[in-house]
Amino acid sequence: MRRLLPRVVVAMAAALALALVGGATATVPADAPDRMPRAGTGDSTSVGVHQQHGEPSGHLPGSSANVELVGELEPTRQFGPIVAGQIADLAVYKDFAYLNSWNEPACTKGGVYVVDIRNPRKPKEVAFIPAVPGNFHGEGAQVISVNSKKFTGDLLATNNEKCIDTDAGGGFDLYDVSDPRHPQALVQGAGDHGGEGKMNGPEPSNTYHSVFMWKDDGKVYLVATDNEEFHDVDIYDITNPRQPKGVAEYDLWESFPQIAQTDEHPRLSEIFNHDMVTKVVDGRDVLLDSYWDAGYVMLDVENPAHATYIGDSDFADEDPLVPGISPPEGNAHEAEFSHDSTYFLGADEDFGPYRPDKFFVDDQERPAVGVGGGTAAAALPDQTLSGKVVQGGYGCPADPTPLPLAGDYTDAELGLQPGDERILLMQRGPSGDPSADYNGNGDLTDDACFPGEKAARAFDAGWDAIVLVNRHLGADDSTSEPFCGSGAFEPGKPMVTVCTTHAAYHELFGTTPQFGTPYAPDDAPALGAVSVRRVLATSVFDGWGYLSLFRRGEGKVERIDSYAIPEALDPAFAFGFGDLSIHEIATDPGQNLAYSSYYAGGIRVFSFGESGIEEVGHYIDAEGNNFWGVETFVAGNQAPGNLKGKRLFAGSDRDHGIFIFRYTGG
Repeated sequence: MRRLLPRVVVAMAAALALALVGGATATVPADAPDRMPRAGTGDSTSVGVHQQHGEPSGHLPGSSANVELVGELEPTRQFGPIVAGQIADLAVYKDFAYLNSWNEPACTKGGVYVVDIRNPRKPKEVAFIPAVPGNFHGEGAQVISVNSKKFTGDLLATNNEKCIDTDAGGGFDLYDVSDPRHPQALVQGAGDHGGEGKMNGPEPSNTYHSVFMWKDDGKVYLVATDNEEFHDVDIYDITNPRQPKGVAEYDLWESFPQIAQTDEHPRLSEIFNHDMVTKVVDGRDVLLDSYWDAGYVMLDVENPAHATYIGDSDFADEDPLVPGISPPEGNAHEAEFSHDSTYFLGADEDFGPYRPDKFFVDDQERPAVGVGGGTAAAALPDQTLSGKVVQGGYGCPADPTPLPLAGDYTDAELGLQPGDERILLMQRGPSGDPSADYNGNGDLTDDACFPGEKAARAFDAGWDAIVLVNRHLGADDSTSEPFCGSGAFEPGKPMVTVCTTHAAYHELFGTTPQFGTPYAPDDAPALGAVSVRRVLATSVFDGWGYLSLFRRGEGKVERIDSYAIPEALDPAFAFGFGDLSIHEIATDPGQNLAYSSYYAGGIRVFSFGESGIEEVGHYIDAEGNNFWGVETFVAGNQAPGNLKGKRLFAGSDRDHGIFIFRYTGG
């Protein structure tokens, strides 16, 4: 039985997705998918309430203030009703909207819905652009107009991530959408084909999480987030969109080590490139990069082949909104400059309102962190994870070895005490472990997978929780920070998940730690072995993700204010109301207003300036919302008279499609 904490306000508790707080460092090799950043997925991994629409519980009550719903559309022509969580980011350009179709269980719906919004009150689905089979689009959706010797027209860029094991796709796609009803593919699967430090080679493209385009001096450029070389900022010349050319890749942590705070705050060590925008500021192209636990970084990319550092943000010693929490969660997810570039706003995404507090092996405290997408120990009836663990191995889907079944162990065999859980220990990896060579030809047929894929197998095997342990790092890591990857937790299969070090793993089983690679044959306890020591893990409330305002400048920039919706700072809303984290923002091109997609917190509108951030409007549908993307636009000539020429904004609802709004405040 899944023993999640009941709440009187909902029929059953929703599992939460913990923030990315793992201990990656620049010395850890980037060779395995279990390190891919999967931030921004919105995986709520909730029980019965993952789909916000149509459920009587599982979301905030419907309400609105100073925001008018103009129109909405669920695009059903291509596949029928939208699957929960299917819709991702969106772009709006020249009276058409482009909705990314994201990962879903069938892995067949990746692509882009094209929606005619010339009449914003009556959006119409007019086309669908299929992704490369096995691929889907997430954060990357943008359209610009291009006029060069190689291409003239409207150009759509999308990112590619994968939901099956395929060499096809990855990287980014470019489409000619000059006629939005009849899009034409220009290139698919372009991207980094080389190993670390090079962009060209014989390998399939690395998968990309986000893309952004800009124009300068007759050239067109694209910057991308590399999921596999996850410190990298990849820049391409796409002036000829049929033949993109690599310009440069930048490891910002290596090139500009001042951006990191790992020395002062080891928790802020989950550092990777997540999202980027560019804007002309004082006559020069400036890249504003969201670099997760390293904060927001500004680079001069007037010459993209020789980017230079301008400034960056640091996180405070103590969370500005949750007293006593140190340091803040980090998680610099997405940012935008204000209309006059005086400020920029950053969306610090955090799916985990609880962070791990203490982790013990018997009575000895040991390092531990949460796992992005996993459930916190706070969801358990006594808000504490406790008990012995059973060795479960790697547990990736390709592993032919059956997992131990929770039901095969008696209470006595597990030494269960009141309040204990049945806990499976699973290892990160198995990259670098020759025992995973199941076909005998030197290939790791059970190559690394996401923690959520391991958790799903543990769920199916009847376990209440998993303890993940870091894999070998090739050296004695007894003092290292724990890191076990993140993401890919399945809706409907919640799993309390905590990550600790490889040394703690050996301590649990009373064996001598070994850290070399390749792994020694006697390194691991036998599959199904019960630990000789117990674990105890607790959690502490630290709130959901929120918005921050910074004054643009050189060097370390000043944070002016931070803001979270009230429910995000209230433990009563930690379970059962969907994800109450901010996701993305779009700034108004004429005034200090920002429009935000806030997942289950709905659409939020903020004013900002020297006095800080003020919420001035919001919208939550009566059946709940689950917003991913947000974009502003001006209604065109075919809009109804009272909307023509008005500033509107659109949000992409993950469970439904597109919503179009007008801010009616002052």
